[in-house]
Amino acid sequence: MTVKELEKLAADKADLIKVRKIVREQAEELAKNTGYRKQVLVCGGTGCTSSHSQQVIEQLEASFKELGINDVLIVKTGCFGLCALGPIMIVYPEGAFYSQMTPEHAKTVAEKHLVKGGEVVKELLYGETVHDDGSIIPFAEIPFYKHQMRIALRNCGVIAAESIEEAIGAGDYAALAKVLTSMTPDGVINEIKAAGLRGRGGAGFPTGLKWQFTKDAVGDKKYVCCNADEGDPGAFMDRSILEGDPHTVLEAMTIAGYAIGAQEGYIYVRAEYPIAVERLKIAIAKAREKGLLGKNILGSNFSFDINLRLGAGAFVCGEETALIASIEGKRGEPKPKPPFPAQSGIFKKPTVINNVETWASVAPIILNGAEWFSSIGTEKSKGTKVFALGGKINNVGLVEVPMGTTLKTIVYDIGGGLPDGKQFKAAQTGGPSGGCIPATHLNVPMDFDNLTAIGSMMGSGGLIVMDENTCMVDIAKFYLEFTADESCGKCTACRIGTKRLLDILTKITEGKGEPEDLDKITELAEHMKSSSLCALGQSAPNPILSTMKHFSNEYIKHVYSKQCPAGVCKSLLSYQVNPDKCKGCTLCRRNCPVGAISGEVKSAHEIDTKKCIKCGQCIAHCKFGAIEIK
Repeated sequence: MTVKELEKLAADKADLIKVRKIVREQAEELAKNTGYRKQVLVCGGTGCTSSHSQQVIEQLEASFKELGINDVLIVKTGCFGLCALGPIMIVYPEGAFYSQMTPEHAKTVAEKHLVKGGEVVKELLYGETVHDDGSIIPFAEIPFYKHQMRIALRNCGVIAAESIEEAIGAGDYAALAKVLTSMTPDGVINEIKAAGLRGRGGAGFPTGLKWQFTKDAVGDKKYVCCNADEGDPGAFMDRSILEGDPHTVLEAMTIAGYAIGAQEGYIYVRAEYPIAVERLKIAIAKAREKGLLGKNILGSNFSFDINLRLGAGAFVCGEETALIASIEGKRGEPKPKPPFPAQSGIFKKPTVINNVETWASVAPIILNGAEWFSSIGTEKSKGTKVFALGGKINNVGLVEVPMGTTLKTIVYDIGGGLPDGKQFKAAQTGGPSGGCIPATHLNVPMDFDNLTAIGSMMGSGGLIVMDENTCMVDIAKFYLEFTADESCGKCTACRIGTKRLLDILTKITEGKGEPEDLDKITELAEHMKSSSLCALGQSAPNPILSTMKHFSNEYIKHVYSKQCPAGVCKSLLSYQVNPDKCKGCTLCRRNCPVGAISGEVKSAHEIDTKKCIKCGQCIAHCKFGAIEIK
């Protein structure tokens, strides 16, 4: 494929893409050029697929056949972002946003909306996209979307994820064409530097500087690598980009190959991400077929190809030296640095490694310019950041906001606040390597430096919200269980340190903690930070240290009073019957699995605390609120 052929293909598909971005009158006019009366976009990301979006598509196809509908296009896209509402289906040109779809709902929409002369099925629309008078609100204007700025996620939920033609029509590979026809390698690197793009994988190292180091390194061969080994609990940013717009990563890696002088690249992705893996395979094959990967790309004298490597799911392989070892077929263990991968990486050759979200920001910078990108965000944190918003939050999903957006905006304006009117207690960022942000810091601007200053970190972008019923000691224990299990065991500080920290936390949550244990935690944490070989061990104490800093009262209650204020740690709880509320209905006694409750009909019951296993069945079945936790 030549540059002219690329431009023609993009022009042929441009209207198809626009029709999904523009609603109402403009979209109706553009729809005439696509050959289809309507287009139905169904989310094919992991979240919606697990909620049976494929069955929704199959039902649509069956209904179309039965109803004789042949002028409506069904498109399987990547993630729309609002995962709490999945499966999601959007019908253009109206922009009708149907949520929590089932095959039965799909059949109803086909029969009432998608037939000629049909009307929107208002009762199946997402409530926030409907005015009181029944007219449709463009979903881009609802709170979840209107506070966002999508750069890395720009094509997710917009294009057919497995179509290179639609990817090109949406702008993919235009930056590559610009680079190969009008930019020098140094010019590309300088543009990335000027943009201020920092690595989105956690450390925030300047991307352009990393490329420059690799270009300047001595080596007869160089490599470009994409780190897609996303393993933080609750993180799904990188996976969603690969599922929704894999070509943006292939394009950016090719641009980096041109900039640093590499002709080969590797994408290291978890085998547990089958949809992402399959779409990457399709994208690589299609890009080769179109001449966008391989020899003489776009008719130039530059050649570059990409290989796929599947990871077995070891969290430590997210660390770049462990990732390199795994790509080389070795055990995934970290190595001391220096040398850094820019000097000695894959097969000991100079290597650029960036994560998926970082790669997804490269093409927009090339197309729109460094000044445009650097105008977004804060002084030291440019551009946008994608967060996987989860936990005790109404709008669970994927959000992309300008750097510096406050935590409060993300939690309340975008996330819709906490369910059941619960109070915000903390947000955990940075995964097992990060820390917890208390309610007193709700107005903190979310960027690299501000999060570090309050004892947390950006990390790859997981953002877990916790409410008033969360025990912060238990949360710290949860993350220690994860890191202790994922430690590769190579260095003593991490192998033994994570286990000892976990032992101490377990002891505290079981009501056996002693005052000196709190000092032991601090001392052990400092040793781990200074002595561990890689970031896994160095940052493993962060969740404990941040919770001890911001929620010290909970540790004191656990250790000195043997109480869990949140009522989570079972060993510190005691179930009792309030005789003034108990009516003697016997439901609690009949449903207790261990026979710990005794009492006669219409008489107050009692709980034998020695037999009680604190399963909560008595509370679940008591209609009078007579069971109390002390």
